[in-house]
Amino acid sequence: MREYEILTNDTEETMRLGEQLGQVAKPGDVYTLDGDLGAGKTHFSKGFGKGLGVQGNINSPTFTIIKEYKGRLPFYHIDAYRLDESDEEDLGLSEFVDGDGVTVIEWPSRLSVPLPENTVHITLQRLGEQERRLQIKTNALHYTSVLEVYE
Repeated sequence: MREYEILTNDTEETMRLGEQLGQVAKPGDVYTLDGDLGAGKTHFSKGFGKGLGVQGNINSPTFTIIKEYKGRLPFYHIDAYRLDESDEEDLGLSEFVDGDGVTVIEWPSRLSVPLPENTVHITLQRLGEQERRLQIKTNALHYTSVLEVYE
């Protein structure tokens, strides 16, 4: 598994990284986003959606749990913060993870759904008011060209 550490200086850079990764995303790709509240998970997701060509506002699905957007690929944005196991089954989360779109999951540790081997795992850490550290682990080679630019 390849590992990358990327520092962003502000929200715009975090969103730009998300956008660039969204531009090269393929059907079935899954991203997990870990980090404390305010770490930048939703900003990353906004950029990612923009990279997929999603029009309109992208916001955190904290209370709706799942938001689906239309872009060049379907974009499924899941916030698992308020989920328990019975919710997973009721919502059919495995269908999103195994679907033909791209899935971004905030708070993935709260899920028991098995994730694909090529899942992109991102941990966001707040370093200051705007600065963030993104630790990225993945087997998905089609992201290498984007991630190596940031190293």
